[in-house]
Amino acid sequence: MHYTILAIIWIIASIVQIVVFKFPVIETLLVNFLVINVGLSALFAFMGHAFSADKVAKYIGWPAGNPFQFEVAVTNLSLGMLGILCIWFRDNFWIATVIGYSVFAFGAAYGHVREMVKNKNKSPGNAGPPLYVDIIKPLIVIGLLIAYLLS
Repeated sequence: MHYTILAIIWIIASIVQIVVFKFPVIETLLVNFLVINVGLSALFAFMGHAFSADKVAKYIGWPAGNPFQFEVAVTNLSLGMLGILCIWFRDNFWIATVIGYSVFAFGAAYGHVREMVKNKNKSPGNAGPPLYVDIIKPLIVIGLLIAYLLS
């Protein structure tokens, strides 16, 4: 659910900054994506994996008490912090953030597919929105980064 809300916030914030304040289009779309759809989204994921671990595990199709929940939580915390810091740090920091986030997201997507094939895990948190988001979001942010670097 938070994926949709954050995507809407990203679009609205970007439109306002571009139309009202005349911010550069690609740069605005990219930095807002990094802050909102990487940073804030990863912080939400951190909170879920850290503070509602059993509920999230059930949603994903994992057993409660899975010790990897904490590692996933901390990974999301680090990505969230990187995304938020993109407000103040630019250029190579954005490149590094996009690479780190994309490796994690594509790796997570691979893990979802592997779980579907190997363990027949069709849980909504494995075969549903998180799988699609783990493919679509890195493609968007990589595309925006390339457009920014070429502009």
